[in-house]
Amino acid sequence: MPSWRGHYQGAETLKSLIESLSKVKEAKVGFVSFWGGSISNLTARPQKEIEALFDVYGKYFAMLSKRKELKEWDIRVRIIGDWKKILPAKVAKIFDGIIKKTKHHRRLNLTFLIAYDGKEEMKSAISRIVALKLKNNKLKVTEDLVKRNLWTKDLPLVDLVVRTGVENDPHWSAGFMMWDCAETQLYFTKTLWPDFTAKEFEKAVQSYTKVQRRFGK
Repeated sequence: MPSWRGHYQGAETLKSLIESLSKVKEAKVGFVSFWGGSISNLTARPQKEIEALFDVYGKYFAMLSKRKELKEWDIRVRIIGDWKKILPAKVAKIFDGIIKKTKHHRRLNLTFLIAYDGKEEMKSAISRIVALKLKNNKLKVTEDLVKRNLWTKDLPLVDLVVRTGVENDPHWSAGFMMWDCAETQLYFTKTLWPDFTAKEFEKAVQSYTKVQRRFGK
């Protein structure tokens, strides 16, 4: 099957996974982030696949915006990346709408990284810090200062990354949240994203709970 067909099934996978997370009221997971596509994914891949991704984004987020569960389950939606520069205006408008609609929600923070690149994020943070330093030569460059100037400044450091479909080919992509993942536990699975289920996610979380994190010590 053509690769772009997988993006539609991937959206269905995402929908069912979000529903399973939200229904568990006692869940201690407050932040869940999904990799939705890098800058190169949306600029360098075949045009048909890029158009399919734009179509998936538009349809999926339009449906998500209408879900009553956003309010009932107090879900906040964030979309991080350079999507305003790359996505069609009608899709960007849908993104803006759901971000504004949920900005005061608090229980579950749902973040999508779309048109995102960790290297670009770090370059942006460095540029901002340089500008601050020029205004205040006594400014100390600390970890907190770096974090406050990242695109992901409002997200906590990442506890667990689930990387699908790379069990025998473990690799990273586009510097994904490189600062926030400095002490992250990594979970690799051979299951491809379109086939990833809530049960698979639970397995990943269970694996995480059994690990004693060392934080580099």
